[in-house]
Amino acid sequence: MKEEPPEVAALIQSLNHPNKKAVREAADALILIGKEQPELAHRLEQLLSDAPPGERWPIAFVLGHIGSPSLQCLQTLQETLDCRDPDLRWAAGSLLTHLGKRDARVLDLLLALLKTGTPTQRRMAVYGLRDLELKEGPVVAALLAALDDTNVLVRVAAVLSLKLQSDTPQAGLDSLLDLFLRDPDTRVRCAAAFALAGLGAPSGEICAALTGAAQSQDPQFRKAAEAALELLKKKGPPSPK
Repeated sequence: MKEEPPEVAALIQSLNHPNKKAVREAADALILIGKEQPELAHRLEQLLSDAPPGERWPIAFVLGHIGSPSLQCLQTLQETLDCRDPDLRWAAGSLLTHLGKRDARVLDLLLALLKTGTPTQRRMAVYGLRDLELKEGPVVAALLAALDDTNVLVRVAAVLSLKLQSDTPQAGLDSLLDLFLRDPDTRVRCAAAFALAGLGAPSGEICAALTGAAQSQDPQFRKAAEAALELLKKKGPPSPK
């Protein structure tokens, strides 16, 4: 393989720099070069294969921006969703969402993560499914299943994501109501209150539940219920179908 120019080699070396700003600058420069020099992707794919796990993320980040990413690249981005650094975690999530607009493998990857991933990966997968803005049955079904996740933050993410699904089925509304009434974590219950109000056209049961919660002794839960009821008032009655 032809050896890369010294400036490119220096940029590749900088992908392992301990300073995140230096890494991002090197990655941005390589992305620009890679769009003009497709052969760079082949070199980076080789490096990705040989790199230890802790050094793969910046390489995958560049590859995700300069061409059709390999499965190895997508898997590295998937692994990064579990990174302790939130900046890297969300950068990987944003890139996966961007790639998922045109690559069906990303949807399959996110759906699989909801079943096999760590709690952090499952939460990031939920937000990834939300940001893909798909109305497909498997996506809604996966979000509904995530309402039963054992991790509180995954359940919160699922509630917030379902809030944006205007065609949430009745089973989904029932699940949200059940969370609102019975989830042991106040964060989940508060999120469910806003989701139920945001989805609009609530049943009498939902209105009654929100009204009752507005009398709660839990100040956080009470405020959430009051805000949800206020949102419903602003929305007004549902339009006739």
